Amino acid sequence: MRLAAIDIGSNAARLLITDVVEGIGHPPQFCKLNLIRVPLRLGFDVFETGEISEHRITMVVEAMKAYSHLLKLYEVEHLTACATSAMRDAKNGSEIIARVKNETGIDIEIISGDLEASIIYENHVAESMDENNSYLYIDVGGGSTELTFFADGKLVCKQSFNIGTIRLLKNQVEEKMWNEMKEMIKEKTKGYKKIVAIGTGGNINKIFSISKKKDGKPLELSLLKDYYKEFSAVSVKDRIRLFKFKEDRADVIVPALQIFINVMRWADADEILVPKIGLADGLIQHLYSELRK
Repeated sequence: MRLAAIDIGSNAARLLITDVVEGIGHPPQFCKLNLIRVPLRLGFDVFETGEISEHRITMVVEAMKAYSHLLKLYEVEHLTACATSAMRDAKNGSEIIARVKNETGIDIEIISGDLEASIIYENHVAESMDENNSYLYIDVGGGSTELTFFADGKLVCKQSFNIGTIRLLKNQVEEKMWNEMKEMIKEKTKGYKKIVAIGTGGNINKIFSISKKKDGKPLELSLLKDYYKEFSAVSVKDRIRLFKFKEDRADVIVPALQIFINVMRWADADEILVPKIGLADGLIQHLYSELRK
């Protein structure tokens, strides 16, 4: 069975194409065929003006046209598509969704922050890990951060906060938002056994990549703090030159580290696992579950 998921975030849009191989006596295998990322950067319009500009609307439509061609070439059987924080906040979000549907046939759902957190959790990474630990999923995007806490074999809580990398770059995050996140983390994680963070999103994946850690090995909080100091000390241009970052990664990676560091400190987590998954992976899992029903 060939499935695909489109995730239109505040910084980029992603198309994930996956083969699901089913067999008797063992769980289905999810084999990634391709992941295509386009840096639309919708949040730079929305978090400043409240709507998406005509230029970026055209980019969205053209990206979806390209994705539509790829879906046909790969002979994808089932597709799910969603948009998150930037499209949620955009005054013209529903108009853009309608235009995309009309011009490409792709039906995009604008999902809530809580549903976004639930879908990320559908990757069920924590359930296969050491039961002696508790796990806090941290998904950092351009417009929001989704937190999902898993302990004692069950989902304890999930919550979305409008604290994202692009919002921070645009000075759109007030101190009270940080305080709300801090209070929630401290209250919900209090009294549970050792907490290990699980990081998702492009920024933490990039950090893991440059750390040269082996797959499955955690990143230490102290290492994230070191990277934060190192990247903060130089300009965006120098980050591109020195660390070979793409331009649309070089600016957001510092606020992303700020979010990860704060969340881990407040949860008293000194390590973070990076399973290289994201919302698109969760969407594939969710779509498969719905089809099986």
